[in-house]
Amino acid sequence: MDYRAADLDPRARALCDFAVQLTREPARIAQADIDALRAVGVDDAAIHDAIQVIGYFNYINRIADAVGTEDEPEWN
Repeated sequence: MDYRAADLDPRARALCDFAVQLTREPARIAQADIDALRAVGVDDAAIHDAIQVIGYFNYINRIADAVGTEDEPEWN
């Protein structure tokens, strides 16, 4: 499913957008991206937590891909 088609509140949508950007183009994260999160009510502690979680999931997914981990049957 695509989160962009879901009925998300602005805060959740902004966090999802940020996660996509941080995953696909981490070097392009700028102050404006952080300000956009703050504008929808995400405080600095939550931004920090989001960056940690996004980074961790990106890391662990790359490890799983590199060692050839198979998806669980119920994920398909």
